[in-house]
Amino acid sequence: MVDRLLDRKGRSSEPLDPKDAMWRRVQLARNLARPRTLDLLEHMADEVIELHGDRGFGDDPAIVAGFARIDGRRIAFVGQQKGSDTEENIRRNFGMPHPEGYRKGMRVMELAERFGLPIVTFVDVPGAHPGPESEERGIAESIARSIGLMSRLRTPIVAIITGEGGSGGALAIAVGDVVIALENAVYSVISPEGCASILWRTADEAPTAALAMKMSAQDQLELGVIDRVVAEPGEGAHADPRETARRLRQVIVAELDRLAEFPPDELVEARYRRYRALGPYTEVATPDMAPPPSRGLADRLRDLLDPTRWTMGMPIPGSSRRDELPAHEEV
Repeated sequence: MVDRLLDRKGRSSEPLDPKDAMWRRVQLARNLARPRTLDLLEHMADEVIELHGDRGFGDDPAIVAGFARIDGRRIAFVGQQKGSDTEENIRRNFGMPHPEGYRKGMRVMELAERFGLPIVTFVDVPGAHPGPESEERGIAESIARSIGLMSRLRTPIVAIITGEGGSGGALAIAVGDVVIALENAVYSVISPEGCASILWRTADEAPTAALAMKMSAQDQLELGVIDRVVAEPGEGAHADPRETARRLRQVIVAELDRLAEFPPDELVEARYRRYRALGPYTEVATPDMAPPPSRGLADRLRDLLDPTRWTMGMPIPGSSRRDELPAHEEV
């Protein structure tokens, strides 16, 4: 990304406004040519077996899940799958999962724990599907149950933000022992358009919201939300999917080797501590306050009868509330 903004002599070709730079990253994360879960697995895995269905309602094409072999290591994978064109995007619901998609992912995760396989998840979603059919089938419950399941699985979990990680739809499969993001990926609690619609009442302020939310991979690394950023080749992952997959494979293999040294109990405990430590804050002791002086019946009656002691419906400092009546014993 930096190379694009520099000329051949290594000098900045033109100053770039921070808001414009952030919005450019958002657009790169949403690029239709960006490699998806199956594209990355095609280049990095020796063997891929995809499983279908949640054994309850049906199969959701927006989430792919199954087993793969990477450099001789057997893994289970779960990832969101967008389309590369309009027809495929419609078939895959633009990568926005229904409840059965998350339940399919949970089914594969439970199989992975049963067989002692590590889990690798690929996050690329603007958000879970918000339609009435998803609500009818329990989208909130499926997301919450997926988060709860991943928090206690006794097997290593590596989560990778490959494109757009938005809202609970992303977090549902992003609870891992280590969270990795590609250089131009974004990760946020809400889409920039959604945030702008709430705060500014217009989606036109999406670039401003994106900058304020610090949703770039580098910002998330500094905040401690993700653990590692993987550089993308050339103009971005869409320019060279094969090289992007090669770089990710090296990182995944290294992290799986590192996590394999920890006993399951330590993995679960460390995972718990990791998410409990997000969003730290400092508690400051409240100084002791002197009790307010007691006020007699005459003072209270004066407050009620003197309109000059009230301004714009608010009492002046030291006065009581207008609707505060004298104590019973004082009457």
